[in-house]
Amino acid sequence: QVQLMESGGGSVQAGGSLRLSCAVSTASYCMGWFRQAPGKEREGIATIDSRSITTITDSVRGRFTISKDNAKNTLYLQMNSLKPEDTATYYCAIARFWYRCPGEATHFGDWGQGTQVTVSS
Repeated sequence: QVQLMESGGGSVQAGGSLRLSCAVSTASYCMGWFRQAPGKEREGIATIDSRSITTITDSVRGRFTISKDNAKNTLYLQMNSLKPEDTATYYCAIARFWYRCPGEATHFGDWGQGTQVTVSS
């Protein structure tokens, strides 16, 4: 059974930073971060594939950075210049056998339980 464990969430003021980590129990070609705010649909934030090519959604571009440590099977999301609208539960997910990350979240087969990020103004 694949396990993903997020950490690093918390409460910060606007303009602050947080670094999320996701420890994964198995290697994966594609890894990604998603978030969901109350009353809103799940949103894809960033992905990183087997070649370390990344995608990032426009709403966080220039503020968030996705990275990974293959030796540790750990995924990271560095979040800077946080805004109140970044408040959400953040999830990591993997698409284990996708050499290039899929465009649809439904193709990510394994998910973490989420970590809460709250940004106050």
